Amino acid sequence: MAYSAEKLNEEKVFKDPVHRYIHVRDRAIWDLVGTKEFQRLRRIKQLGTTYLTFHGAEHSRFNHSLGVYEIVRRIVDTVFAGRPEWNEEERLLSLCAALLHDLGHGPFSHSFEKVFDLDHENFTRAIILGDTEVNKVLTRISADFPKKVADVIAKTYEDKLVVSLISSQIDADRMDYLQRDAYFTGVSYGHFDMERILRVMRPKEDQVVFKQSGMHAVEDYIMSRYQMYWQVYFHPVTRSAEVILTKILHRAKHLHEQGYSFKHMPLHFYSLFEEKVTLEDYLKLDEGVFLYYFQIWQEEEDEVLKDLCCRFINRNLFKYVEFDPAREYKKLAKLSQLFVEAGIDPEYYLVVDSSSDLPYDFYRPGEEEERLPIHLQMKNGELRELSRESEIVDAISGKRRTDHKLYYPADFVSGSEEIRKLLEL
Repeated sequence: MAYSAEKLNEEKVFKDPVHRYIHVRDRAIWDLVGTKEFQRLRRIKQLGTTYLTFHGAEHSRFNHSLGVYEIVRRIVDTVFAGRPEWNEEERLLSLCAALLHDLGHGPFSHSFEKVFDLDHENFTRAIILGDTEVNKVLTRISADFPKKVADVIAKTYEDKLVVSLISSQIDADRMDYLQRDAYFTGVSYGHFDMERILRVMRPKEDQVVFKQSGMHAVEDYIMSRYQMYWQVYFHPVTRSAEVILTKILHRAKHLHEQGYSFKHMPLHFYSLFEEKVTLEDYLKLDEGVFLYYFQIWQEEEDEVLKDLCCRFINRNLFKYVEFDPAREYKKLAKLSQLFVEAGIDPEYYLVVDSSSDLPYDFYRPGEEEERLPIHLQMKNGELRELSRESEIVDAISGKRRTDHKLYYPADFVSGSEEIRKLLEL
C-alpha cells in the first residue's frame, strides 16, 4: 500500500478540551506528530506573554496545531466529502498543511520576530523543505509533497480552495484559536457556534462559501473575533509584558554589539545578535531557553538588563496611560527629557505601544489576499458578499480600530512631581 493511503491499525485519539477528541487514522499524520520539530511546539505558548494577564493561558502551539488539523479533518471527511467541487486527492495535503501551519513559530513569537527581523512563515517553509524529520515524512508521500505543503501555507498553491481552509477570513486556524484561547483565558467572548458554521459551509471553485441560512452563525464568529482582539490579544497588561520582553532582547543585543562581557555567555543568542540564524540554531530556541536566560540575566552587571529581567520574571510590569502620538508628541519629548534628567533611560523605560485590528473587510485591489471576502450562497445559488446582507458586519466592515498607550515604570517616577503631572497621575 502506498504510504499516502496507509492507515493505522486502529484510530488514535487525543483528548482535547475544545473539540473533545482529535482523531488520527492516517499513518503520515501520526508520523508527523511524532517528529521532533512538531514536538517542539509543546514548548512554545500559543499566546506568548498573555499568561501574565490570564493565568490559564498556558496552552501551546502544539495544542492549537492539532485543533486546526481536527477542524480541517472534519471538513474534508464529512462536509466536503462526495461533493463535485472538492478534489478528494487534496485531502491529505489539506490535513498536513493544517497540522504544520504554525511549525516555524519561535518563542514569544511576535515580539521575538520584531526584534530580530525574522518571519515565522519563512521558518515554517524552511522546516518543511529542509533536512528535517518533518521533511522525511512528507517526502515519503511523494517527492514534491513537501513543496505542495509549503505552498499551501504560503498561500501560493494553485488550488485556492485548499488554501482557504487554513488562510481566509473564516478558516480552521481562526476557528480553533478563538475557541481555544477563550477556553484557556476563561473569557466568554471567543465562543461561537462552530457546529452550525461547519453545517452551512460549502466548497465553491476557489473558496469556501456559506449558506445564507447560516449568516447569523458567521456574524457571531466575526463579533467573537472582534471581542477577542480587544479583550484578550490587545489587553494592555499583556502589551506591557511584551514591551518589557522586547526591551530585554533589544538591550541584550545592544550589549553584545558594544562588546559587553556577559557573566553567562548567551550561546543561544549569538546567531540572533549577528543576524546569521541557521535552521539548526532556530530549532534550538523555545520559551524554556529564553526564560532561563532572563532568570540568569537578573544577576548581570548591566543595570538596565538586570532590572528588565527582574520585572519580567517577577511580573513587576510597566504602568500605562492613554496616549495619542499625533497630538501629544510634545508631551512625549518633554517626558523623555525629564527621564534623562532623572537618570532613567527613555529608550527602555518610556515606550509608546500601538495595537490595530481590522475585524472584517471585503476585497480591495492591491491589498493582502487574506482579505478576500466571506460570501453567502443565496437560495438561488447567487453569491453575495457578507456585509451586503448583514447589518452587523456592515457596521464594522473596513473600519480599522487603533489604540495607543504610553508605558513607563511607576516605581521609577514616583518621586518626580513634574513627571507625574505630565503623566496625569
